[in-house]
Amino acid sequence: MKSRCWILGISEKKVVFVFAIRLRLSAISHWLSARITIDHQLSTIMENTLYYGDNLKVMRESIPDEAVDLVYLDPPFNSNATYNILFRDELGMIPPSQTQAFSDTWHWYDAAEEYDDLRKNAPEKIRRVIDGFYDFMGPCPMMAYLVMMTGRLLELKRILKKTGSIYLHCDHTASHYLKHLSDYIFGAENFRNEIVWKRTLGHHLATKRFDVMVDSIFFYTKSNDFIFNPQYHQLTNEEIEKKFPFIEEETGRRFTHEKLEQASNEYSKKQTREIFGKVYTTDLGWRWTQKTINERLRENPRCIILTGGDRPRYKRYSDEYQGRKIGNLWTDIQPLGSMARERMGYPTQKPLALLERIIKTSSNPGDLVLDPFCGCGTTIEAAEKLKRRWIGIDITHLAIEKITERLEKNFSLQCEFKIKGRPEDYPSAAALALQDKYEFQWWALSLVHGRPFGGEGEKKKGADRGIDGVYLFIDEKTKQSRSAIISVKAGKTGPVHIRELKGTVEREKAAMGILITLDPPTKEMLNEAAAAGYYEVEDYSKRYPKIQILSIKEYFEENQRANLPPFRSRAATILKKAITKKNKKQNHLDI
Repeated sequence: MKSRCWILGISEKKVVFVFAIRLRLSAISHWLSARITIDHQLSTIMENTLYYGDNLKVMRESIPDEAVDLVYLDPPFNSNATYNILFRDELGMIPPSQTQAFSDTWHWYDAAEEYDDLRKNAPEKIRRVIDGFYDFMGPCPMMAYLVMMTGRLLELKRILKKTGSIYLHCDHTASHYLKHLSDYIFGAENFRNEIVWKRTLGHHLATKRFDVMVDSIFFYTKSNDFIFNPQYHQLTNEEIEKKFPFIEEETGRRFTHEKLEQASNEYSKKQTREIFGKVYTTDLGWRWTQKTINERLRENPRCIILTGGDRPRYKRYSDEYQGRKIGNLWTDIQPLGSMARERMGYPTQKPLALLERIIKTSSNPGDLVLDPFCGCGTTIEAAEKLKRRWIGIDITHLAIEKITERLEKNFSLQCEFKIKGRPEDYPSAAALALQDKYEFQWWALSLVHGRPFGGEGEKKKGADRGIDGVYLFIDEKTKQSRSAIISVKAGKTGPVHIRELKGTVEREKAAMGILITLDPPTKEMLNEAAAAGYYEVEDYSKRYPKIQILSIKEYFEENQRANLPPFRSRAATILKKAITKKNKKQNHLDI
């Protein structure tokens, strides 16, 4: 190299310098490329987003490291199953063809691949823990649940900021295992509290054991530097009068008084304070320094009083009292009763007040909140209400549609968010129909704000009555609740399906019928639908085709939409029970 440099007339130092510059520029280029990728991801998650899909996949592919300020998760589990079922060996079992919506049953055949992945890629201590569980349990539903939770908790730790917190909500079924796992994943030193929430007054069903009345919420942080805003119980007027029994004559302010002296190991000799020109001595110690006493008396000369024993005491005013600090026993947040206004029919729905307390405590306005099992969206509503950004993930289209309706109802157009993972064109819709006909059905219902029929917890038609969903509205003339029957077909369709829908509409005494198909209807189908006539609203001179066909292909490619009376949430409330009630004599909807 030296000889070549001499021939070119370039010194070795210059060559080394040039190489160094090239290496530095290359490193800067790689850094900028990585930075651009990270910035793009961060700008994406700045937006409120609902994800449809497996939360493990979504977190790995869409959420970068240390991006989330607060995580709340209420992972599903089959709490009603007996332990002999939860620990039953599943090797050799044939998996069921379908699982139910909102199903909280876990199976080993779903978790086996994730178990192998954990054994290869998880940190050594986590691998040893999960292997220990497997040695103890074998391939059973409980083991499958713990495997799936381990992978997700590891991802949640990755995406959590160093100042972030996580709240893991669980019941007695698997809480002890989840606590063990969380100690290893987040560090036992970062465990802050086990919050005990009294979720019920008791069912009085247990005969040989105590009723289960509480859930546990495990509170962990990523580090010792975390957000924590203490919350307080506000006192009633009666409690305030009892706690602050005295009234200041000059101002009318309520107060109580407490000792200015306090026991402390820091003081080993007599300490003095000058108050109102007199020197007071104590062996115990003082709550305030002399400087603080002087400052407080300058601000409010009445803040210290002398008792009958001529000992100084300081005043605590009721109007400066924040309230009673909330501890880890939460008995003041009531569970959702059957008639609660916020109840949406979701089996494990939590009260909005519960999530509001958690979000207020461990985040600030503008922070990012994540719920990877967002269900009906209580976390999402609480975050939006409290001016936090949010991400929600769920694996059912029905849940995504419920959250969308909930946000539109409570925040109207003021709430902006994106939905990712749903079909965005005809090919993706067709793929979903092939992959899972029930998920396709639920997604298709969302295109017309339809509600599943037969109970929201069932992935099946309405008792095989030809009804997949119901669109609810208020008749503008009579002000009565009416409905449109919805039928979804992913396969080949023809005039026979129009005739079947007509018959269902007549049998159920519904106002209209909607047939949602994957492909465009034939001419014969259109003629059959047109022959059904119109549903008319006379007061407003409006009329709607009594039988309508909505093609998914035309929905995406030609912007076709159903022509329906305006959706009314009041109708949804009126018909909440009616859509699942059967008339024994006539077997029709009670509408």
